[in-house]
Formats: sequence, structure tokens, C-alpha cells
Amino acid sequence: MSPLPSRAGDGVGRGGGRDRDAAARRDPLAAPRTGPAVWGRDLAMGIRFAAGGGREGWIRTALTAAGVALGVAVLLLGASVPSLMDAWHGREKARENLGQTHQPRASDTTLRYASVDTTFRGTPIRGRLVRPDGAHPPVPPGVRHLPGAGRMLVSPALKELLDSPEGALLRDRLPYRIAGTIGDAGLLGPRELTYVAQSATLAAPDGYRIDHFGKNWDPTPLQTPAVLLVIMTCVALLTPVMVFIGTSVRFGYERRERRLAALRLVGADVGTTRRVASGEALFGSLLGLLGGAALFLGGRLSAPLITLWGINVFPADVTPGPLAATLVGLLVPTAAVLVTLFAQRGITVEPLGVVRNRPPARRRLWWRVALPALGALLLVPLTWGEKWTDTPIDTARFAAGSLLLLIGVTALLPWLVAVVSRLHGGPVPWQLAVRRLQLNSGSATRAVSGITVAVAGAIAIHMLMTGMQAGYAAAYAESGKIPRIGLWGNARSWAGTERALGALRATPGVTSARGTVDALIGPLPAAGRPQDDLRPWTLAVGSCAELRTLARLPSCRDGDVFRTTNAPGTDVPVTPGRAVDLNTAIGPDDQVTPQPWTVPGTTRPVQLRDPGREPGRFSYDLLATPSSLDLGRLNSPTAELQVDFDRATPDAVEHIRNTAARIDPMMNEYSAVDNPHDGPYTSVRNGLFIGAVITLLLIGAGLIISTVEQLHERRRLLSTLDAYGTPRATLGWSVLWQTALPVALGLALALACGLSLGSLLLAMIDSAVTVDWPVVTAMTGIGGAVILFVTALSLPPLWRMMRPEGLRTE
Repeated sequence: MSPLPSRAGDGVGRGGGRDRDAAARRDPLAAPRTGPAVWGRDLAMGIRFAAGGGREGWIRTALTAAGVALGVAVLLLGASVPSLMDAWHGREKARENLGQTHQPRASDTTLRYASVDTTFRGTPIRGRLVRPDGAHPPVPPGVRHLPGAGRMLVSPALKELLDSPEGALLRDRLPYRIAGTIGDAGLLGPRELTYVAQSATLAAPDGYRIDHFGKNWDPTPLQTPAVLLVIMTCVALLTPVMVFIGTSVRFGYERRERRLAALRLVGADVGTTRRVASGEALFGSLLGLLGGAALFLGGRLSAPLITLWGINVFPADVTPGPLAATLVGLLVPTAAVLVTLFAQRGITVEPLGVVRNRPPARRRLWWRVALPALGALLLVPLTWGEKWTDTPIDTARFAAGSLLLLIGVTALLPWLVAVVSRLHGGPVPWQLAVRRLQLNSGSATRAVSGITVAVAGAIAIHMLMTGMQAGYAAAYAESGKIPRIGLWGNARSWAGTERALGALRATPGVTSARGTVDALIGPLPAAGRPQDDLRPWTLAVGSCAELRTLARLPSCRDGDVFRTTNAPGTDVPVTPGRAVDLNTAIGPDDQVTPQPWTVPGTTRPVQLRDPGREPGRFSYDLLATPSSLDLGRLNSPTAELQVDFDRATPDAVEHIRNTAARIDPMMNEYSAVDNPHDGPYTSVRNGLFIGAVITLLLIGAGLIISTVEQLHERRRLLSTLDAYGTPRATLGWSVLWQTALPVALGLALALACGLSLGSLLLAMIDSAVTVDWPVVTAMTGIGGAVILFVTALSLPPLWRMMRPEGLRTE
């Protein structure tokens, strides 16, 4: 059939206009198309082409959908964080009331409530003791009725632990019978370990009287390292997602262009082909949107299995807000259409092929360098005298600076590939690869840009977390050099404190135990002088043996009193013969009756052994033996106990905690034996590494599609080279270099950007620059493996195309 039009149909002569109108009605593609209805028809046609494109078309569509699905799942997860934290904090507020400003009087609707938190093998356990004052006490969420005396309600996770062999040691610490479980409304998450028990001995000094549960309080603000980590994680996740979505909708674009040329051959105009192409991209993005929603719904089911920094949530908590979900559902398909239209600016689809009617773009450097330079200008001042503060301005500066640095990497990569591809000389495979990149490097750099951003962000976050984890590990190692646990609780008498020390010394693994009863004393308030202006003094009461562990005593017997001369911060010393108040007020609302006591005239000066304010060191102004004063006159005296243990004894720490719980369930612990940061940081680092590996593999799949399509376009050239005797190994090496050059440049840029951004982040938190070289090496190695993977899968199609049959034409 001749492609030339016949004279009868050229529209010249009588009836030509009517013939054109009739032809337009018979062939709607030939008529000009505008308006929403036309857009809808053309998009629907593109969707039909994508759905019926055969095996190769479905592979390209599936790859596009996979890339978009990954991005949509991350976007939905990020959009769920605000509602997740609101639900988490909301349940915490609803179930708590650790004291009211004005305690109610005992009545039928009040109870006494105390915190008895503990730790078991590094895992925190929340405990609450209650003692009702009447028959109708308030009930926390998730609990229908309070447990009876000597009974407790536990969370399902704690019940599972107590019933297991691993929880036998913990069972000794909780001497209550299990009367039931706490409902979801009373739990922060399904894996939370918590219990509520009724104690018949809960008294006034040990708890608060309340008449309701639920109290408005603001959660503790995140510290600077945590804020930086959260912001950086959001930026590092969302930036490659945006880049990757834009790259995914262009997978298989070369094959799509040939199909559009066929449409032009049957009469479609340029606008129609662009709308049809947008429809094909829209189909993949819609599948990706559905796949991302399914991936998100499946992933949220694993939320109960994840606990980070004590946060464990229910699947229902991981729900994006309606507005955020709607925006994701609308913006992702819209972005797919816009990216496709943007990609067609420089080409014109003609009936016999695609004409790239724009001259090769000159890749200017100035604006590409300006992006990361501007990002650095926003971040560097935060590392100097102007330190980071958690304000909206600094948060915006940090987020914008990090985003510009990562986006700058994607902008620099095409320029760098274009510059390197101008190299001349070298082996034949190298020249073939360079020549191909000179002709068209866009598809390769687009795919690799996703690798670059993902790896750069992962390296920066890994550096930040490694530095933070190293800082916490160093702090715990320094404070935990001596195997020691500090315990403190309410003291009622010195005899009770001595019994507690005896029980601790008899605990397996304990090497020594010592302690004193500590309290605050103050000057007697003078007439007309406010109590707040009087500085209190610290008092330690203990036996001579215990006091000798604190100070250098010349001699000691029961009844002696000593004043220290080297206690830091002592402005007004306690002199012999001075009248002091043993029942001094501790808080501004503390209403107390003065208890005068005169410092004995025989009080002698001594020096403390280890004066200071650090954990394990105490600063006292006055040391007294038990018979020198009445402990019952002191205001809220506390027993301060120090227990040394042998690390080689199995579960020595847990045995000490069990003994402390038997002495006083409300006894508190301060120690450095458990580092709560190692597990969460390690989990997040492993998750980021796995995410980066998945991204690299997915982008590698996109590189395979692009490489095979480029080979298919050059099948006649490949057949010609084969006919002239070109070795197959030469062409195989050219495919390798064609893939390796952009990936190697992208990984180099990612390494430079990630190390720079990570160094800036560590400087913001005053941490030493620490590089997680195993992770950096592993990511670089995986990038190299992706190159070999793409090359290996591209070789079989290359061999099939290098055949003499490829020279045939019709």
C-alpha cells in the first residue's frame, strides 16, 4: 500500500469539504480534540494500551506500579505519624493522674494511687498500686473493676511473659495473683508491659489520693538529637520517594514512543499522543496507588511487633488523616501525568518515528551547584556559635537545607555524566558506552538519581544515629564502670534502713551495700522573712560505719554529729549551737509545722571523701548518727542505698531488684546497667539499610528495562556490528560500562553528600564525626552488585539481537 494520498481524497475539487467531514466522523482520531471529555477519552485509550500491552507491557507497568507503590506506602506512613502520636499520648493522658494540686478528702469515690515502675532485663515495666477509700473508686480506662487486695490486672504481653519460663524471676517481684487483663483502652500498645495491683499497705507517704483518672499534661519535648533525627528521617525518606515516583512513571518510555508513532500513522495529532502517553503512565500510577495502599495496610498490621524508644502502637493508630490521604491519592496520579507531559516537551511523535526536535540541552552548572551550596549555607551556621534550637525557624532552616542538599545531588548527576561522557579514546567497549551516553544519558541518570538520593540520605541518617548511639554508649560505659545500683525510697526509721541493707547484702551477686537516711533541714523562719529566701541544708543519718564511707571521721560513736567543710555550694555553713528546722518545707505548697532542733555544740568539722553532684556522689552539709535526733521529725526522709554487685553472677541485677521490691514496692532505682538506646537505634539502622537495599534493587530492575529497550532500538546496528565480526564480548563490556558509569558517579556523589550532611548533623549535636564504614561499604558494594546484575540480565537479549536476521527489512 502506498502511503501517498489519492487525488480523490485530497480534498481538492467538488465535495472535498464534505469528504473531510465524513472522514472526521468515521475516524475520531483525525478530528481536533479539546476539552475534558476528550482528555478523558484519550487517557482511557492510554490505559487500555497499558493494560493490553502484552507481557513486556505488563512488566513495565508492574515495575512502574512497584516504584509508585513503595513511594505511596512511605507517604501514607509519614502522614500517619501525627494521628499515631495523638492516639498514643491521648491514651497516656486518659489513664494517668499522678497527683492533684489539691488532694481530695477521703471519700467513697477516691483512692490512693502510686507508681511502682521497674525494669526487667532492660525492658521497662509500668506498675501502679491502688488502694480504694470506698466502694465506688474511679477506674482507669481498660479496667472494669479494680482488682481485690493482693490481686493485679496485667496487660496481655505481661501475662504472656509471666507465664513463660523467662518470666519466673519477674514473678517473684510481683507478689500478686493475676485477676484479669487490661483492655486496649488502658494500654499504649499491644506489647506494653504494665499492671495495676491493689495493696492493703499503701499509705500516705507512698502515693497520692485522687478522685478521677485523666489529667492534661504536655509530653516532654524531644531533645535536640531526637528532633534532628525525626526531621532528617522525613526528609531522607520523602526526597527519594518524590524522585523515584517521577522516575517510575517513565520506565519503558522508549517502547511507548514507538506505539505513539503508530497512532500518528493512523491520523492522531501530537496532542492526542501526549494524552494517550499520559494515560499509560496514569494506569501504572493508579495500580501503584492501589498497591501502595495495600502495602500500607499490610505493613500497619506489623505495628504491634515494633517498639522504638518505648513506643508501641496498635494497627488502628497507624491511620493517615483524611486530608493527607486525599492529597496522596490525588497528587500521585497527577504527578504521573505531569511528569509524562514534561518528558514530551523535547520530542515530536511523527508517523514514522520519534523526532527529537530540540537541540541537545546544554547542562549549565551554576544552578546545579547553587542548590547544594544554598543548603549548606542554611545548615553550616547551625554548627557554629548559633546552635540549634527547637524553634519553627530553625526547624524550617534545617529541613530546607537538608532537602536542598539532597535535591542538589540529583541536579549535579546529569551534568557530571554529560561531562564524563565527552571523554575520548580508550578501549572499544568504553568508546561505545561513552558514545551511547553522549547521545542519550537521560534515562540512565533518571534511574540512578533515585539511587543517589536514597543512599545519600541513608548514609547521613546512619552517621547521625551512629554518633548518637556512640555518645550514649560512652556515657553509659563511663557511668557504669563500677557495677553499682542506686536505690532510694521513703525511710521510716534507721532500723528499717539497716534491715534493708542486710537483705541486700544477702542477695546473690551483691558484693557490698551501704546507705544512709537523707533529708533537708533549714533555718528557722524569721519574722517578716519569706521561707523561700532560706537555703536548706542536706542531712545524712547513718551508723558510724556508714558515715565513714562518706567522710573522713577522726572518731565516731552513736550520738555524734559532724559538719562538712568541703561540700560544694555551701554558702552559709551549719555552725554548732545553731537552731534549725527539721521539718522544713520542700515544695512551695508544702504546709508544715516547724520542728526546731539545735545543732550540738560538740559537732566536729570533717571532709567528704567524694563531694559532688554526679550519680553515686552526694554532697552533705551535716552528718548525724541515729540517736542524735528523731527521724520522725524530719520532712519526707529518704533512704539512699548504694549496692555493688558482681557482673559474673547471672541475673545479679534482677535479684537486687527483686529484693528492693520486697523491701519497699515504691523503691526507685537509678543506675547505668541498662542502655535503653542500643536496641532502638540498632533496629532503625537495620531498617534503613534494608530499605536502601530494596530501593537499589528496584531501581536496578528499572535499569534493566531501560537497557533492554535501548538495545532493542539498536538491534539493526547490533546486527550490522555482528555481521562485520565484532566480538560479542566487546558489546557485552560496552553494556557494562554504559550501566556502570552513571551508577558509579551517582554512588560517588551520594557518598560525598551523605558524609557532608552527616558531618553537619553531628556538629549540630556537638558529637564527634563517626562514620559507619561497614554500612557505607555495604551500600557501595550493593551498588556494584546492581551493575553486574543489570549487565548479566541484559546479555541474553543482546545475544538474540546480534543475528543476521536483524538486517532484514520490509
